[in-house]
Amino acid sequence: MAADREIYVNLPVADLDKSIGFFRALGFEFNERFTGDKSACMIIGEKSYVMLLTRASFEDFIPGKAIADTTRTAEALVAVSAPDRAAVDTMIADAVAAGGSEYREAADHGWMYYRAFQDLDGHVWEALASDESLLPDEMKESGS
Repeated sequence: MAADREIYVNLPVADLDKSIGFFRALGFEFNERFTGDKSACMIIGEKSYVMLLTRASFEDFIPGKAIADTTRTAEALVAVSAPDRAAVDTMIADAVAAGGSEYREAADHGWMYYRAFQDLDGHVWEALASDESLLPDEMKESGS
């Protein structure tokens, strides 16, 4: 049953059109059927999506709660795989060129390489590439 599930991550954005432009600059596509003036459905993978919602629309989904202030807090870390290290580096460069910022230094564990950026609204995204054939023996044995 779990293999049939889809995932939708919902994120509030201050300017929907600018956010769409930002993520298009990183190579993401949108499902136009579910994109309008209040939200945009960004395609991450075959069954993975990010819904970019205007702040007002996002607030409708969280009655009684406030939207996190991304200048001071992080409510989620969204991680997206890339085919290889070069693609990770390209995604970070594209994010910075489109108005985002690199969030922290790269981490290289041999079998996994990742970097992070903040989008126009301060949400933290991680781009990562991994090669499980390079897992250390202790990780292969433990199943971690």
